[in-house]
Amino acid sequence: MTAMQVVSWLPRTELPFAAPSRPELLVLPEPPAEPVITRPAVKAVAAASAPAERPKIEVPRPSISVRAASKPVVEAEPVPVTPKVVQLPPPRFALQLLRAGRCLVLVELPTGSAFQSRDPAYLLLKDMLRAAGLPDSPQIIGEPVRWPLLRRGNVDQGPEAAREFVQGFVMARLEEAECACLWLVGLPAVRFAGEADAQAFNTELAIEGLGCAWALPGLELLMDEPQRKAHVWQAMRRLMARWKQNDE
Repeated sequence: MTAMQVVSWLPRTELPFAAPSRPELLVLPEPPAEPVITRPAVKAVAAASAPAERPKIEVPRPSISVRAASKPVVEAEPVPVTPKVVQLPPPRFALQLLRAGRCLVLVELPTGSAFQSRDPAYLLLKDMLRAAGLPDSPQIIGEPVRWPLLRRGNVDQGPEAAREFVQGFVMARLEEAECACLWLVGLPAVRFAGEADAQAFNTELAIEGLGCAWALPGLELLMDEPQRKAHVWQAMRRLMARWKQNDE
């Protein structure tokens, strides 16, 4: 049995007159456990079989703040806004200068034409001069001042030019003879000789270069609104001493 490499032998049946078997010999040894072979996952095998990829190198890109810091931003200087000059349309009026005693009368021509002897506006003016104690047949001085001027070319015809022209015209006449008070009859006369508006009606004005002036409503306005005549009369009584003080 040794030659057959049999370490122990157990009979299949109990042998007569044989010694009892040892229990430990009846325990069959457990077969050795087979080694467990762990197979790699499919992805791992695929990854192992695929060629190795080159690592990507991320190049840092400058952010917006970095770009702004690398290139200074030059703020554009604000362009000065030139105010647009609005050219006003030329005013339209006609004025006549008269002399009555020691007063000059710059009066608006309601129709734009020179006074005629029977014009209602002219008759009203004669009544006002008579009430003021002045000659009721005033002397006409020069031609009527009509605006805009009939000139060719690029000539300023705006309100400022009209004011300078009217004041210059009256100032030249004042140098020729004494004037105790300048009557400004009508809104164009008050505006372009007295540099005032309708709020100045029936008040006394002190005009540089022209002296004392009296602002009155226009003759046509007095005819349309007769109630204004009372205010004219009240103002006349306050100013009458100016042109009558040296006549007494």
